[in-house]
Amino acid sequence: MTIKNKRTKQDLLNGPVSTALKNMTIPLIFGMVILMAFNLVDTFFVSMLGTQPLAAISFTFPVTFTVISLSIGLGIGTSAVIAKTLGKGDEEDAKNAATVALMLTSIIVIILSFLGYLFSSQIFTLLGAKSELLPLIHDYMDLWFLGSVGLIGPIIGNAVLRASGDTHTPSFIMGIAGLTNAILDPIFIFGFGPIPAMGIQGAALATVISWVLGLALIIYILGFQRQLIHLKVPEFAVIKNSGKQILKIGLPAAGANMLTPIAAAVMTAIVAGYGESAVAAFGVGSRIESIACLVVLALSMTLPPFISQNLGAGSLSRVKQGYKVSTKFVLLWQVGVYGLLILISPLIAGAFAKEQSVADLITLFMWILPLGYGLQGVVILTNSSFNALHKPMVALMLSIIRLFIFYVPLAYVGSYFYGLTGLFVGALLGNLCMAGVSYYLFNKQFTNSKQLSSAKV
Repeated sequence: MTIKNKRTKQDLLNGPVSTALKNMTIPLIFGMVILMAFNLVDTFFVSMLGTQPLAAISFTFPVTFTVISLSIGLGIGTSAVIAKTLGKGDEEDAKNAATVALMLTSIIVIILSFLGYLFSSQIFTLLGAKSELLPLIHDYMDLWFLGSVGLIGPIIGNAVLRASGDTHTPSFIMGIAGLTNAILDPIFIFGFGPIPAMGIQGAALATVISWVLGLALIIYILGFQRQLIHLKVPEFAVIKNSGKQILKIGLPAAGANMLTPIAAAVMTAIVAGYGESAVAAFGVGSRIESIACLVVLALSMTLPPFISQNLGAGSLSRVKQGYKVSTKFVLLWQVGVYGLLILISPLIAGAFAKEQSVADLITLFMWILPLGYGLQGVVILTNSSFNALHKPMVALMLSIIRLFIFYVPLAYVGSYFYGLTGLFVGALLGNLCMAGVSYYLFNKQFTNSKQLSSAKV
């Protein structure tokens, strides 16, 4: 297996901006589609075990998402620091930052997972898990905690590759990890030949093995093939300097990531007031949203390295152009997605709903909220762009404003006066208001080029 750097690395400092972003984003979309498909397979196999195992694994999401959000946040910091350093032409500093990022994230994840392992029963009891579910939760989470260091492969390692302009290799690694998980799931869960059936514990083992494989691939590619990391521990001064830069961006980014499930929990609580049918419809709509916004999520991973590299090189005009090209494309793309969702909404409602009341609410959701996915895309791209500009506190502030000043409050006011329809319209208006604020604040950065170049928060 050979992955050649010259063919996969994209030049982000020269040539047409739209071409560079397109060449980075398309491979990443394919990788995310593959990974998402295999994650759905994972959920499908667990659901075949029965209601209790599915309920048990549902309780694990807040805990696993906390660890993953922290890792993603550190990945954002890693990408921003490395890309800006590469834009300056300092490959040695970039190599130092990549090495420290892998070390730092490993240490933090190990500590966090060890604490989770020790206090697992208390944590899940606080989350509302009943005593009869705790053994199943332990079957899954004990293995998950022990193998969670493997997370740094697909998250931090891929962030290093994206920072250098390579999105082909991360897509390849995501695909390999997802395929491995999908193949091993039924074998470990239900048993095959000499391998005994392990139930929900088998699902965790399949996940851990896929992570460890991804980590091994990343270390090989970064350390031996591309030589993008050191294979020895850097000096303390290097660790301190690079770690400080990564945490400065990574911790606020992780905080912003963790605000999203909090806001989702509040929205779900509001929707719950309208009954189980409304909750079911809102849950289906939320899952459709993650698929409908796939291109936005891919661009939110490819735009930051482009911005950071050009920031490091002092090419502020390309930074601004890259942001404007991306936001315009997302707005137009999501209009097309909205039209498609309207056409297929009866099919989706019929596929996911056994009761007509649920189907009607799914259709209502899809007629209103997806209209604002392009606006939501502008907000997401703006946040990731501020992280790329080494302004993580601005990105965190925008996340707080969006979720707790516009999105949730307007949804609540709408629901108070006009019921569930008002809730959906209020959420749509929240995205509209926040998109305007986000676009204005980003463009305001260019009124003082010197301030932007210094990238001080």
